[in-house]
Amino acid sequence: MFVMLVQILMKARRKTSNSPNLKSSIIRLLYFEKSLSCAELSQELNKSVPVITKTINELIAEEFVTEVGYASSSGGRRPLMYAIKPDALYIMAIAMDQLSTRIAIVDLNNDPLADIELVELPLNNNPGALTQLVSYINNYIIKSGVDRRKILGIGIGMPGFVSLTENINYSYLDASGQDLTAYIFSATGLPTYIDNDSSLIALAEQRFGVAKSQQDVMVINLGWGIGLGMIVNGNIYRGNNGFAGEFSHIPLFDEGALCSCGKKGCLEAEASMLVVTEKAIEGIKQGRITTLNSFIDDPLKLMGDALFEAANKGDQFVIDLLSDAGYKIGKALAILIHIMNPQTIVLSGRGAKAGKILLAPIQQALNKYCIPRLAVNTELLISKLGFDGAIIGSSALVMEHFDNEKLTINVNQKTMEKTQ
Repeated sequence: MFVMLVQILMKARRKTSNSPNLKSSIIRLLYFEKSLSCAELSQELNKSVPVITKTINELIAEEFVTEVGYASSSGGRRPLMYAIKPDALYIMAIAMDQLSTRIAIVDLNNDPLADIELVELPLNNNPGALTQLVSYINNYIIKSGVDRRKILGIGIGMPGFVSLTENINYSYLDASGQDLTAYIFSATGLPTYIDNDSSLIALAEQRFGVAKSQQDVMVINLGWGIGLGMIVNGNIYRGNNGFAGEFSHIPLFDEGALCSCGKKGCLEAEASMLVVTEKAIEGIKQGRITTLNSFIDDPLKLMGDALFEAANKGDQFVIDLLSDAGYKIGKALAILIHIMNPQTIVLSGRGAKAGKILLAPIQQALNKYCIPRLAVNTELLISKLGFDGAIIGSSALVMEHFDNEKLTINVNQKTMEKTQ
């Protein structure tokens, strides 16, 4: 089946090398929209209904698309709906943060084929991080039992200054100036795409989350740092060279704590989940009463996970820490609202687990620092994707490129090796 799709893509490239292949465009669209009728596909792809119908029938015969019933009645004849077959292809989705990395192989419904693997992979001061990442990728594929040639590609969300034009992360994963995607492709045989983790979380929210179909949304990635993914006029906004969204390094506090960027007073150094966790550890050492005492000797990441659970169970010490962080985040959001005037702000990422606790202090800060006429028209929402948004965004990154020539060529090369 996979070979058949590649042969179709190759024929299409020879016939219409300057336009995306219609079959891959349909697969891509069904991935993002879940199910569509021929009329809806026709409108989206600017092709006639007969052409779409013929192509859909071919994809059904090739076992890439299936009928999923009729649309809800709105008067008149109900159209037949079509969806992609989840196991037609697979995607490797990788979500990295400063301390650990999650690895998954997902189907085209973004459902993992097996448990998501969490590996300890610190990025700071770790020159071997890239080599370790490649090793983890290859080992995971072997353990999964999935035919590597059926994996469409690898999508990786990572913190740091990620240049999409050069495919280099200027903060982590040093490849001695080499293109990261080329490096990982050569080591795994799989087409690879990278992006900043916060931009991919914004992509996940735009495509599958609470920001779907909205035009102007600011997505706050509450992780060990505080990231920002921006949706402007319906597109992910990355700025001049891909570094837009460094929300966490807004200097808000005079003579504040020293930030990892080397400056003082940054939002990240005062309100990130890493800082909240470190303050919790320090409070325990000073004798504060909290349910977190049993985690004092555990790794930082475990303490961070326990922190959200404790807050949601009413641990007052942790709630106070999160409330302080939320107020500082709200002060920074007031600046963001004044500059961008977004329709919606979404609290996403790891910290979405404590979203309900953070909302009140954030709103309190907005009431104090934001012009009412602007604040009243900006909706503040908690992500429903939460911590899964990073994996979903990494998967979506690969499908964003599915009808691009680069991915098609790489897939062709891999499968031709199999058939020779």
